[in-house]
Amino acid sequence: MDSHDFHLKQSPYSDPGAVPADLPADPRELAALVRNLLIHREEGGHFGYAMPDKRRHEDAEARYVSEILRILRERAQAPLTEHRELGERFAGTCRDFALLLCAFLRATGTPARVRCGFATYFEDGSSPVTHGDHWVTEYRLPDGSWQLADAQVADGAHDVPFDPLDVPRDQFLVAGTAWQACRACDADPDAFGIPLPTGTLQGLWFVRCNVVRDLAALGGVEVLPWDAWGLAAKDESEVTADDLALLDTVAAATATEAVSPEEIRRLYADPRLTVPAEITSHTTYLGVRKVRLPESLRG
Repeated sequence: MDSHDFHLKQSPYSDPGAVPADLPADPRELAALVRNLLIHREEGGHFGYAMPDKRRHEDAEARYVSEILRILRERAQAPLTEHRELGERFAGTCRDFALLLCAFLRATGTPARVRCGFATYFEDGSSPVTHGDHWVTEYRLPDGSWQLADAQVADGAHDVPFDPLDVPRDQFLVAGTAWQACRACDADPDAFGIPLPTGTLQGLWFVRCNVVRDLAALGGVEVLPWDAWGLAAKDESEVTADDLALLDTVAAATATEAVSPEEIRRLYADPRLTVPAEITSHTTYLGVRKVRLPESLRG
């Protein structure tokens, strides 16, 4: 399977099942559609919407696009392509914006993949974290090049100084690029992380986790942002020199747009990187849980 076909194929996570017959094929229209279907669970205040705690705490635990679409249909019987009020939307995270756009792009003939990394454009100056944990979609242009797209900031939802369908790569660093910068002492690891209601998570260990999650996402295993296993579950003191060398190799491969499906599969086959049968899910609001995954969801 070549790169084009590989990134057109739905993963078990992105597979939407039946898609609307009138789904647009234009990436910009698809990003606007995703923005109309989702609200980030922490941006209710941005829109003046009092989000119910149950939705804020539970919606984003949905692992699959098919589940997201089921919840959306339960909240409003109108077609997915029609305008939705905030209370009718799925309350997810950046990962859900990225995954749903990826699913729609694949369904309409545009190769796409989900990327895990760090964004600078949500920073408000109140936190030492200047590169916040974030997920976006990467899609292939007709000329074979790849662009980053952020459906969460599409359609004027947030004021950003760039085209949301062409996010500059110095504004969003894929996890491998962030790891390389930290390892070379070109960036402060504590600048990378996420401020949460329960406290700020930051540091090289967090970058390491995202390197592992980004590789999995490139291989079609688009886990939840708080899932951990293998090298993403080790304490910092447990990480060996061999582990660091492996992470350096993964970062070098995934920091480039030209990473091939074969290289992704080769790296992902290492048991320190492969999603196992049981993972640990460090949910923000529902506690730490052990989750067993069927074989089809492990890549």
